[in-house]
Amino acid sequence: MNHEPTLPADLRPRGRGATSNAAGRFEAYDVEYADDGAGPEAENRVLRTLVSEERVGRVISYNRSPDLPFDRSINPYRGCEHGCVYCFARPTHAWLGLSPGLDFETRLIARPDAPDRLDAELRARGYRVAPIAIGTNTDPYQPVERQYGITRACLEVLSRFNHPVAVVTKGALIERDLDLLADMAARGLAKVGVSITTLDDTLARRLEPRAPSPARRLDTVRRLAGAGVPVRVMVSPVIPGLSDTEIEAILGAARDAGAGAASWIMLRLPREVSGLFRDWLAQHYPDRAGRVMNRLREMHGGRDYSADWHLRMRGQGVYARMIARRFDLAARRLGLDAAQPGLRCDLFEVPLARGAQLALF
Repeated sequence: MNHEPTLPADLRPRGRGATSNAAGRFEAYDVEYADDGAGPEAENRVLRTLVSEERVGRVISYNRSPDLPFDRSINPYRGCEHGCVYCFARPTHAWLGLSPGLDFETRLIARPDAPDRLDAELRARGYRVAPIAIGTNTDPYQPVERQYGITRACLEVLSRFNHPVAVVTKGALIERDLDLLADMAARGLAKVGVSITTLDDTLARRLEPRAPSPARRLDTVRRLAGAGVPVRVMVSPVIPGLSDTEIEAILGAARDAGAGAASWIMLRLPREVSGLFRDWLAQHYPDRAGRVMNRLREMHGGRDYSADWHLRMRGQGVYARMIARRFDLAARRLGLDAAQPGLRCDLFEVPLARGAQLALF
């Protein structure tokens, strides 16, 4: 499938993060657009979101990454309509023959049979319980979840099995599932991480065009914490020259909203994300683009990004150490430096399958 490197002039990508739709790295061809003579009425064309569905063979993905705190995860959707221009998951769309650019945020793929597959995988004789992470690649509470409800259905499966889960999101739609999450948290089975990149509404709208505002996310933290769900605020990503001055303010606002822990990740620009982010900088912050990229290259040996274990999410060098020190001091002062309680694995139990009858004896 071919994709355009730039957009036709009459197509308006309202509320989108990427500024182009270049073909993925596995595609042999690009598409060039030409004026089709449609006239002024073409100016009304707006780039809309399309959702397709796929059947999954397996829904639990396993990883052996030594710098991740989990070894398994679930992602109910491919692509993400939040449109965060910095999203490290964008390159995964290339595996589908789609662009990591605008395709990633407008050509979504839902996995409606994921809850049934999850039920089957948890019943497998050789399954060994450990916390499952939801939302590690794309946001499980992006707008399309309102229509499909796949994330909620997966949580219902995990709850029936007494299976521990950690959810990561920036979507306020998670509040819909407070009944499930609060019940699971009371059993020691659930915790949530909420990502807050900036408190600046203008910067947030440009970076994360279809995600809830920073104030709305703080409200979500407040509601989760009020329902007894352990909440960690993730200052993620820290962007040199754009959001790095806000670390202390974000942590303070998070503490006031009820967060009990915090973490941070430096901006990552793997594969196609680097070009997309540089284009975004040139459009929105041309006066800061050089400084932002120079700082990133200082932390990655002169490159836009390096994928070395234990360094890829923090970087190295003087600037990286300064950010880590500032975060640690602020988190300690605000009481956000303690680790969250561990999730319980000892309650796991395979429930009776639907339609099954109790044995007679």
